[in-house]
Amino acid sequence: MENIKIFTKLISTELHLQEHAVENTLKLLDEGCTIPFISRYRKERTGGLDEVQITAISNRLEQLQEIAKRKETVVKTITEQGKMTPELQKRIEDCWESTTLEDIYLPYRPKRRTRASIAREQGLEPLAQLILLQRERDPEQAALSFVVGDVADVASAIKGAQDIIAEQVSEDERSRQLVRGCFRRQAVITSKVVKAKADSDEAAKFRDYFDWQEPLKRCSSHRLLAMRRGEAEGILRISISPDDEECVERLKRHYVYGHTPCGRLVSEAVDDGYKRLLKPSIETEFSNLSKEQADDQAISVFAENLRQLLLSAPLGQKRVMGVDPGFRTGCKIVCLDAMGNLLHHEAIFPHPPVNHRMQATVHLQQMIEQYHIEAIAIGNGTASRETRAFVEETVKGQEHSPQVFVVSEDGASVYSASKVAREEFPDEDVTVRGAVSIGRRLMDPLAELVKIDPKSIGVGQYQHDVDQSKLKHSLDQTVESCVNSVGVNLNTASQHLLQYVSGLGPTLAKNIVDYRRENGAFASRSQLKKVPRLGPSAYQQCAGFLRIPEARNPLDNSAVHPESYPIVEQMAKDSGCTVTDLINSQERRHSIDVKRYVTDTVGLPTLTDIMKELEKPGRDPREQIEAFEFAKGVETVDDLTEGMELPGIVTNITAFGAFVDIGVHQDGLVHISQLADKYVKDPNQVVKLHQHVRVRVIEIDRRRNRISLSMRGIRE
Repeated sequence: MENIKIFTKLISTELHLQEHAVENTLKLLDEGCTIPFISRYRKERTGGLDEVQITAISNRLEQLQEIAKRKETVVKTITEQGKMTPELQKRIEDCWESTTLEDIYLPYRPKRRTRASIAREQGLEPLAQLILLQRERDPEQAALSFVVGDVADVASAIKGAQDIIAEQVSEDERSRQLVRGCFRRQAVITSKVVKAKADSDEAAKFRDYFDWQEPLKRCSSHRLLAMRRGEAEGILRISISPDDEECVERLKRHYVYGHTPCGRLVSEAVDDGYKRLLKPSIETEFSNLSKEQADDQAISVFAENLRQLLLSAPLGQKRVMGVDPGFRTGCKIVCLDAMGNLLHHEAIFPHPPVNHRMQATVHLQQMIEQYHIEAIAIGNGTASRETRAFVEETVKGQEHSPQVFVVSEDGASVYSASKVAREEFPDEDVTVRGAVSIGRRLMDPLAELVKIDPKSIGVGQYQHDVDQSKLKHSLDQTVESCVNSVGVNLNTASQHLLQYVSGLGPTLAKNIVDYRRENGAFASRSQLKKVPRLGPSAYQQCAGFLRIPEARNPLDNSAVHPESYPIVEQMAKDSGCTVTDLINSQERRHSIDVKRYVTDTVGLPTLTDIMKELEKPGRDPREQIEAFEFAKGVETVDDLTEGMELPGIVTNITAFGAFVDIGVHQDGLVHISQLADKYVKDPNQVVKLHQHVRVRVIEIDRRRNRISLSMRGIRE
């Protein structure tokens, strides 16, 4: 990889990491290793860097590679103009900051015809430099000799010269840094409503920003994104501005040397250059920068929410009934076996207007008995509370009555109409597919939710307003991280889940499923080598993350990588037992001195990980699932009163607080200031997605359909 030494030094300095660790990580990434593989199986080479640090290195590498590519364009363009000098070449080569690079390039960048370029074509460049030096006592006299061709008179000559000076000032690096400094310290973002739209229904949600201003550096990401959305919809006008007088005054200190005739002309050119060229340019820059920073924060919030959602507690392999509740259209019921396969489906109508409650009760009991249902998953949409009450009443008192859970159905309709769902259930309609998704989410949220576009899962913050390519990149990394941290059953995983396993991707995932269909279940990890196009490199990357529960070799159902099997086998041999005996005997494991097995390539970090894995091979890192119940008698917003304390489930976490479902078909907001009795900087410090909490109702805004909640002063 080109520039690896430079990249190593830059990244290690910026991220405060050791150079050798960064350099080895860059080499591993260049070799095609994935982030999960590097963080888990190459700790000796990275000095034990975790996934977050390796992700940061990878992201910064991409940025630096983009800058390197941009530098090639800059050098080529300036060289073709015949303006490249050794000094300029070195400045470009040494520059690894995109803003500075663009400042260097700005005077040479091809641009459309400007007032300054027209003046240069008229031969007024020498006059501009003469005025800018401010040594000429009579600039008008000096301008006489330039009144030729298209230059009609002295005033036109001087005006053209000022246009050149204005552009020169606006493109000068010092000028731009000076104005940037003013923006950085003082810039105020202002939002005003477009008067013609003020009374429209669309404008109501932006009412807080009809006449709003605050220092840009204090503007939170969610407020900035809200304003930008209002601007995009034509409701608001947004501007960013520093103290203009101070900016111009500071510029003039650089360019105006005294109260001379030339000085006054330069002063006028500086005013014009700032107002017409420099300020709009830097305002656009800061507008883009602030938006980028807001995007990064929103994407970070989204990624963390997605991580928590994907790693939600699974019920495991149980026979589950999935219920998509409804009133008029009835409740769609599906019965699934322990592997998530569809056994049966039908609709029941226990609620008004049909009200076939007795018939629905009989059918529900028959399905539970016939398909040996162990748990029931009810979607949390329309009629959820009523359906749960009906189901619990039906199963009450039954021997071995199934446990009832309410699960989020966000994105279930998106899945049911997707290509993935059509391929899984080509003969079923969208309602059946949606109910299957609800049931499977209870069994294994990760395996089911990876099939849905994360933006449809309902845990984002302004996800449609942020940079979509950045968002996709971050969410893909998050999904990959979650899938590989849990591990995947090689013999039951869907093609969609397999494609997120380290080193695989869509093509190899499909090949694995096809091979499995043709040859039966995998008996060992090594059998993966027979899958078409799955070569040594892909095998190395994926093998440690794939599990085979019934494999002959117990290590095939663990996170121990096949490359480390000889080490474990040697440990067992030295202990006078088999690998299975070693796993089953705590005493044997504790008697092993791992330092004896350190080699040039395998160090203590890997050996420590191996011993931890032998303690509980194939352990699922996710927590145990817990049942939850809303407050009885509280089913609509009209049932709420201020001061009421209620149980709730955290459904979404944003930079400004957490949304909590309290069972009234409208989530309430616990503002960040109401999350705890102490100062909270990040809501994730206090709450997690799907956490069961108690909240107090502090305000009900029925007109805007908003519920304000608090967790302050509440004891669990």
